Amino acid sequence: MATTNDFRVGGVLRMDGELYQIEEYTHRTPGNLRAFVQAKMRNMKTGNLKEVRFRSGEEVDMVRMEKKPMQFLYRDGSDFVFMDNETYEQINVAERLVGTGAKFLKESDSCDILFAEDGSIVAIEPPNFAILAISSTDPGMRGDTATGGTKPATLETGAVVQVPLFLNEGDKVRVDTRSGEYLERVKG
Repeated sequence: MATTNDFRVGGVLRMDGELYQIEEYTHRTPGNLRAFVQAKMRNMKTGNLKEVRFRSGEEVDMVRMEKKPMQFLYRDGSDFVFMDNETYEQINVAERLVGTGAKFLKESDSCDILFAEDGSIVAIEPPNFAILAISSTDPGMRGDTATGGTKPATLETGAVVQVPLFLNEGDKVRVDTRSGEYLERVKG
């Protein structure tokens, strides 16, 4: 068994039959009281955030995870089909496991798939940034760069992001898949 001394950001532990990923933790020793570890953890199934206090050195059930790069092939109904780059084996993954990054995935994008020690898929980590073409938006006007305003734009994957006014259909943009924010225009 592992203890709270083995905590690290990104580590996964099992509590109450659920898997939680540690987002942040702090070791505290308040005055003459006993030390404790305050951890913020995200439920890997529901995505809910939970704050838990552990005694310092308390035993916890840490889960060993395996990260494997796989290529996104296509959508099959509500499932996403991924292919193992080494064995060419294809697996179907439920949309809820792909998470919010699903709306930025294009065919042939590479993703990291997290497997628990029992072989079950826990989560999908899409690339942090995606370069996508704008499929529809209001036309830009000359001189719109000075105002700093934004407008909604639909990307080739169907995702809608706020972009600067000077961008037009066909322009390529870099998007942060974690937050869904426009970062910059990409030439070519």
